[in-house]
Amino acid sequence: MDLNVNQLVQTLAIYALPVLFAITLHEAAHGYVARHFGDMTAHAQGRISLNPVRHIDVVGTIAVPLVILLLSGNKFLFGWAKPVPVNYSALRKPRQHMAWVAAAGPAANLLMALIWVLLLKIAVMQPQSSFWLFLGLVSQAGIVVNLLFMFLNLIPILPLDGGRILASLLPRRAAGQYARLEPLGLPLLIVLLLTNVLNFVLEPLMGASDALIRALVF
Repeated sequence: MDLNVNQLVQTLAIYALPVLFAITLHEAAHGYVARHFGDMTAHAQGRISLNPVRHIDVVGTIAVPLVILLLSGNKFLFGWAKPVPVNYSALRKPRQHMAWVAAAGPAANLLMALIWVLLLKIAVMQPQSSFWLFLGLVSQAGIVVNLLFMFLNLIPILPLDGGRILASLLPRRAAGQYARLEPLGLPLLIVLLLTNVLNFVLEPLMGASDALIRALVF
């Protein structure tokens, strides 16, 4: 029991900041790009914010990711935040701009992954101390979390960002038929998670991307 509690506390301490940043900037990026293309919905509701409280869903942002992280031995992370409201019909060019709004979240995660790589490089170059060791562990978690969020959200299943991007690229009639499948998206993701299909797809992408961005910096 003590070991499990210690593991929980250590995992929470290392992953809390990267997860909060990953979710907050991901969602804020959606709202910012939507505002840029004419939709003021998120702006009017105060959702273009770096305040994590505005984006946190207690179950999806805290409880579910932590449980999955522990059960997977720190190898997998899955969760969600309160989605930033986007009125796609308010965009100046709804079909084209929808893709940019959707891509903004994963792009923010890629940028954050690169920032965490730079912080990791700084940490490993310093004399050993508890602070730099902790920063190194948090930075490694930040890289993993943001790459995972990016690839997970790019899966072409609605309501994920990859699904929005695909819908914007399909012919209008096909996009309408595809959109009707959205209620099945979350159950499908859960099935893919429980059957380890997501691990099979994401792990090679995670490994290759992690190795590439580290090679560019170290």
